[in-house]
Amino acid sequence: MLSIEDNTVFFGEKLASSDAFKSLFREGMLLVEESAEYLDGPGRLESRSLARAEALAYASESMRLTTRLMQMASWLLLQRAVNEGEMSLTQAGADKHKVKLTRQESATDGSLFQRLPARLRDLVQQSMRLQDRVIHLDQLLYASPAQNAAPAQMPLEGQHALLRRAFTSPVR
Repeated sequence: MLSIEDNTVFFGEKLASSDAFKSLFREGMLLVEESAEYLDGPGRLESRSLARAEALAYASESMRLTTRLMQMASWLLLQRAVNEGEMSLTQAGADKHKVKLTRQESATDGSLFQRLPARLRDLVQQSMRLQDRVIHLDQLLYASPAQNAAPAQMPLEGQHALLRRAFTSPVR
């Protein structure tokens, strides 16, 4: 006899092998290429003309951008290996500890950030949006089945249950 868990198809697994993932993969790899071309070419030239504070901010943001993109590229390549049957999702989950998908904030709302070259700002913002999507997919894929299957309890649900019991139980 099959249990409910045997028939459960998790959304994350379907999404990871879908055309949406392929699109996310292409978008991620293209952003890595665009960023590398910018930082090695026009960005290098633009950074030379910046004032000291802006040049320091440029260096910091470009390092954060590079780190963020390398983390995402590693994760995307790992997931593609799963999709192509080169490794199982379980193996990828075990290797995933090598890929740190940590949310790296950038001071995108600060005035110093606004004084950086427009192309760098654009690449940083694109990478942060892509990072959010990758982290979301990672959470869908690697959450335990119990986390995927169990509905989240509403914060006041327990209080409502106590009130229902109080008003529906017989008076003694």
